[in-house]
Amino acid sequence: MSTNTNPSADANPSTKTNADLARGALGRYGEELAARRLAEAGMTVLERNWRCGRTGEIDIVARDGDVLVVCEVKTRRGGGYQHPMAAVTPEKVERLRGLAGRWIQAHGGAPPGGVRIDLIGVVLPRRGAAVVEHARGVA
Repeated sequence: MSTNTNPSADANPSTKTNADLARGALGRYGEELAARRLAEAGMTVLERNWRCGRTGEIDIVARDGDVLVVCEVKTRRGGGYQHPMAAVTPEKVERLRGLAGRWIQAHGGAPPGGVRIDLIGVVLPRRGAAVVEHARGVA
């Protein structure tokens, strides 16, 4: 069931509303801030927006020493919205675990340090600098 209020977008899936475009730009900006945060923490970003068919997408794949890190990035504008960290459900974590396994299969096996799933929440307040929170090992 579609929740898009633009009837022409339903007829043509490539048609995006301004809200869709703004949401996409917001997400990309949050992912850029998250990738910078990981690099500042000494991690190496290996891949961004890795897709596995219709199964889903990993926002950021990174390496932290000998550990493979799969990062989910959630970005929100400041205001009355739900905190980005609360947006990751147990179902999403399970999907990320599956995607991590597929990424490992596609890239030659598991690293010696194993796999960790991290969450990065980005809040963009109306004024001031973005707030980037990094929760390691959420699953």
